[in-house]
Amino acid sequence: MAPHTEQGKNRAVTHPYDPDAPRTEEPSSSHGDNDAPHEEHPAPPTDSDVGASDVDQQRPVYEPYDPGPRQEPPPYETGSPQQPPTYDPRPWDSIEDVEWPRRPEPETFAPRREEYHGWNPLIRLGVPQPWRGIIDWVVTIVGAIAIVLAIKAWIVNPYRIPSSSMEPTLHCGRGGSGCLARFSDRVLANRFIYHFRDPHRGEIVVFNVPKAAESACGSGGVFVKRIIGLPGDVWQEKQGRVYINGKPLRETYIKRDRRDFQSYPARKIPADNYFMMGDNRISSCDSRRWGTVPRGNIIGKVFAIYWPPQRIRLM
Repeated sequence: MAPHTEQGKNRAVTHPYDPDAPRTEEPSSSHGDNDAPHEEHPAPPTDSDVGASDVDQQRPVYEPYDPGPRQEPPPYETGSPQQPPTYDPRPWDSIEDVEWPRRPEPETFAPRREEYHGWNPLIRLGVPQPWRGIIDWVVTIVGAIAIVLAIKAWIVNPYRIPSSSMEPTLHCGRGGSGCLARFSDRVLANRFIYHFRDPHRGEIVVFNVPKAAESACGSGGVFVKRIIGLPGDVWQEKQGRVYINGKPLRETYIKRDRRDFQSYPARKIPADNYFMMGDNRISSCDSRRWGTVPRGNIIGKVFAIYWPPQRIRLM
């Protein structure tokens, strides 16, 4: 083994992890055993080394702070140089108080809209209010009345059944001879249908009676009957039975207690004329007494009952 140096002989060989092994102080060196010995610094003195009087002289002495009684400042006198200046807000009135930073908004200009006149000629003519409103109301009311009258004259017209000549198909009100219902039926007549086609046999129609009916029946005006004979037909009645062109006519709308037992000779219906009869044959003043009805006198075809409510139906 290599011989140990003098310095190495003084070292104790111990296990590095043995806590009970004796330890020897050796100078630490960062350059190895051949470097110069390290100069040790003396430790600072402790209180035990220095006397108590010396320590007390070195320590600073702190005395408690006594603020003493509070003294109020003297009030300001008017005109005194110590008086604070008065606040004047006038220089700041013109400054706008806005948030910062402020982003200026772009200026927008709405396009000018022209006044809408519509189709109202009163606005175009410059008629002021309230005359414009009054004229509008008058025109509206007159227009509504004109529409109603036009409908009644050319489209649909209501009628009331005044007599029992059409019982039991159409009722008349109680109080009349042979009437079965409490209220008379109200019917609607189609006024334009015969502008497109000819009347048919068996249809109930509204018509203006000839002048002969006024003397034969004691009344005139508008009647409601059923078409039995067409232009060119030969009509005849035997013991209450109707014959058309020599053949008996089937009439399911006639009740047995409503038939009569009269007889009339055969009659040829003129061109453009119609033979009218009521469903209540024993109580009907019809073409058997006052003759045929020209087509120009026919107003329209009855197509519905609209009153009373329990009698509403289509014919």
